[in-house]
Amino acid sequence: MLNLLREEVLLVVQKYYYDLIMVALFTIGVTYLASKAWKRATTNNREEIPGRLGLPFIGETFSFLSATNSTRGCYDFVRLRRLWNGRWFKTRLFGKIHIFIPSPEGARTIFANDFVLFNKGYVKSMADAVGQKSLLCVPVESHKRIRGLLSEPFSMTSLSAFVTKFDKMLCGRLQKLEESGKSFKVLDLCMKMTFDAMCDMLMSITEDSLLRQIEEDCTAVSDAMLSIPIMIPRTRYYKGITARKRVMETFGEIIARRRRGEETPEDFLQSMLQRDSLPASEKLDDSEIMDNLLTLIIAGQTTTAAAMMWSVKFLHDNRETQDILREEQLSITKMKPEGASINHEDLNSMRYGLKVVKETLRMSNVLLWFPRVALEDCTIEGYDIKKGWHVNIDATHIHHDSDLYKDPLKFNPQRFDVIRFL
Repeated sequence: MLNLLREEVLLVVQKYYYDLIMVALFTIGVTYLASKAWKRATTNNREEIPGRLGLPFIGETFSFLSATNSTRGCYDFVRLRRLWNGRWFKTRLFGKIHIFIPSPEGARTIFANDFVLFNKGYVKSMADAVGQKSLLCVPVESHKRIRGLLSEPFSMTSLSAFVTKFDKMLCGRLQKLEESGKSFKVLDLCMKMTFDAMCDMLMSITEDSLLRQIEEDCTAVSDAMLSIPIMIPRTRYYKGITARKRVMETFGEIIARRRRGEETPEDFLQSMLQRDSLPASEKLDDSEIMDNLLTLIIAGQTTTAAAMMWSVKFLHDNRETQDILREEQLSITKMKPEGASINHEDLNSMRYGLKVVKETLRMSNVLLWFPRVALEDCTIEGYDIKKGWHVNIDATHIHHDSDLYKDPLKFNPQRFDVIRFL
């Protein structure tokens, strides 16, 4: 009986093969057109942001990680998609939809609504690396309290003292390099020097073996910040999270020694611990202190070191700018006693030096984009943004926009002779 049914079915399929194909194609076509019409109706005739979302969760994550791990860098991923899709585009990374915002108008809309319509928005691997109590990851209601308590120790008095301390550190290391006569990599020097300076300022750590141990672990944590967040041995994410645990143990031991009164230096950490007896709203708990110590070290080291390296590169390539800057530095030196270090007042008098710093930051973009996440459905420049979407203010594109900056790829500190309000 079953064999007879199979034969009848086969005969029907063979007889009406082309009819079935036509019906299938017609059904697919109608479904496609209906879905397009529905999408147009539900978007209120607004222009849709172009781009590819790819498969659920995966999206274009592997292409992004491939660019990140190459010599081209992660911004090559952004650059290519802007060529394909235009100035505005969307993509899916680590399971989340990301919109790249290319204009000062869009940036103003987001910054003006920080903690109202938008909050900091980092990918899961980055949040896991710095910790849930990091200023980068806490919810809106906790952000203001933590930010206020973290910024309080960085008073003008303490920063002024550290300017002189950092100047002595820099001069001492450069003198040793000159005496050795050996070549060196500028970025390596800057990374090591800024790391040591951050650890000294935050926790008064100067012992070289301890510094190198923490630095090695912090490097592993930093490497894990853009990785697939799965705990598989030997992966960057696994190594980073394991290193983070060691860093937390080290910080915990330092905090315990201070609470026992074994050491009480005047630094950032001590100022946090002196609040132990205050109400919860006026102090940070240990996890908040440690997560934000790690955040300050990683963020402070990489951005500062990168900016220092690029300033050396740009000044080397622009001798006229280098000569003008040198003259300003020498004029300040002549007014000081021989061998005296610079202070905060000297920094304020470096008018041309400030323009060099601004142009270095514009050209180098040590922060490629500013990540935010939408807290509610909203509209930016006519585009609908859904709650939970990540909106990235593309600082690199804005800073290299020829409509905003004349000859944007030319290093020209004089462009800041006129104050710009973008």
